[in-house]
Amino acid sequence: QGHLVESGGGLVQAGGSLRVSCAASGRTFSSGTMGWFRQAPGKEREFVAAISWSGGRTYYADSLKGRFTISRDNAENTVYLQMNSLKPEDTAVYYCAATSRTILNMRSWYAYDYWGQGTQVTVSS
Repeated sequence: QGHLVESGGGLVQAGGSLRVSCAASGRTFSSGTMGWFRQAPGKEREFVAAISWSGGRTYYADSLKGRFTISRDNAENTVYLQMNSLKPEDTAVYYCAATSRTILNMRSWYAYDYWGQGTQVTVSS
């Protein structure tokens, strides 16, 4: 079974930056996809970014492209989400997700098999 652990969330002022990490263990995702989703209170879970583990191809929500960057460290089995120019509307619980399968719908939360517990990101105005 796969196990994902997020870290790095916290409180930051608007305009600031934050990096969250997701460490994967328990199984290999070398041919799969890792993704980040977020969910704000009272809102649905939304896609943030995804990266293919082997080729490193990245995908972003259109509204976040240019401010957020997803990357991976194969040796450390860790995926990162660098968030810049943060806005109060970025406040949410950020979840890491993973699948070892090759998927086409990486923007859909139901395509992923494993989830982390989430890390809170709060952006103050």
